[in-house]
Amino acid sequence: MKLLLALLTTWLAAFSLPFSAPAPPKKAAAPKDYVITQFGAGLDSTKLNTQAIQKVIDKASAAGGGTVVVPKGVFLSGALFFKPNTHLRVLADGKLKGSDNIADYPLIPSRMEGQKLDYYAALINATKVNGFTITGPGTIDGNGLKFWKGFWAHRDSMSKAHLPSTNLEVHRPRLLFIWGCDRVTIKNVKLHNSGFWTTHLYQCTNVLMDGCDIRSPFRPVKAPSTDGVDIDVCSKVTIRNCYVSVNDDGICMKGGKGPTAQKLPENGPIEDVLVENCTFGEVHAALTCGSECIHANRITMRNCKVDNERPILLFKMRPDTYQLYENITIENITGKCGTIVTLSPWMQFFNMAGSTEKPFGTIRNIRISNVNVKCKQFAVLNGNPTDKVSNITFKDVTATADNAAFPNLYSDVKFENVTLNGAPLKATPAAQAAPATTPLKPD
Repeated sequence: MKLLLALLTTWLAAFSLPFSAPAPPKKAAAPKDYVITQFGAGLDSTKLNTQAIQKVIDKASAAGGGTVVVPKGVFLSGALFFKPNTHLRVLADGKLKGSDNIADYPLIPSRMEGQKLDYYAALINATKVNGFTITGPGTIDGNGLKFWKGFWAHRDSMSKAHLPSTNLEVHRPRLLFIWGCDRVTIKNVKLHNSGFWTTHLYQCTNVLMDGCDIRSPFRPVKAPSTDGVDIDVCSKVTIRNCYVSVNDDGICMKGGKGPTAQKLPENGPIEDVLVENCTFGEVHAALTCGSECIHANRITMRNCKVDNERPILLFKMRPDTYQLYENITIENITGKCGTIVTLSPWMQFFNMAGSTEKPFGTIRNIRISNVNVKCKQFAVLNGNPTDKVSNITFKDVTATADNAAFPNLYSDVKFENVTLNGAPLKATPAAQAAPATTPLKPD
């Protein structure tokens, strides 16, 4: 009996012991900081630090990851290539300044203007670096003046010889090229003076740009083709709390061009883009679909301010490319602009490449609401003859315009509580309308 009681007591004691809860997961250690001046980068702003900074990136990656830190000072560099688990932070009063010698940007397999091609690396490059981050509050400066001057000198010489000139003939680097990355954050950093496109996102998902200052000048030397953000075959991109003023499109949907662009695996749609709480200074357009874009779907721009004389929403309709732009929302916009919407043919670098295709554009389900602006002209809806346009709605829009004409080729344009110069707006058939404002000419 005593033995039985002893066994029972032992058994009860064992089951009365508290079960140990699983240990909480350990928080991932913050990436180690690698301050570039502690690893060989010098403070002489006239000497290249490319090799020293690249060694820091390589060291951080080899050690399992880390943040490459640019401290106070100006650090001149050519192309840098970030690797898995590496990040970039530019501290206040720190500047990463691009070399103005194209030899410092190697020619590599790349993507430009809707084409797969070899092109010059950007100042900052990240390919398949998931979780990549760039943070400020310092500056990444493309130092683009020499490239801009070279571009205009070449353009002028070709014009005098009555020869065409493309954007790729004068070799210029982009500021950021981020390719094939998931979970990208670019936050509170100044992106200035790019030699070519400022931010190029290609085949990326889940991108956040927040609190960035994106600029290139219109004077005294125009900074050509310095688009603020080019979204190229990407999905789930959010751009918020940014200031954008560049000598080209502010935020631009890309994705391919040409009569067979939709068949090429390197091309594709742009989906689920949100632009909110941004301010647009001088730009060619705040939000653009084209000129290399085959499909843009579910694009929203809201709660933004504009201060320029160019379109808020611009459709560049290429007659050599099949295009589908759908489910685009523009809402809660205030300020000064050229037009609220411009939809017009875009002939820059037209090339059917011998194809017998007959490309056309489709635009549908465009909604513009709660807009209060002073503009040069309300809108221009006048695409290529074969374009198919349907279900464009303006709701709760108040505008004053220097030119009251509204050229519009399309019957499926709706108005709900829309006033122009204090009177209810009615679309005028294009044949009866006064001439549109002079269309934007490409650089």
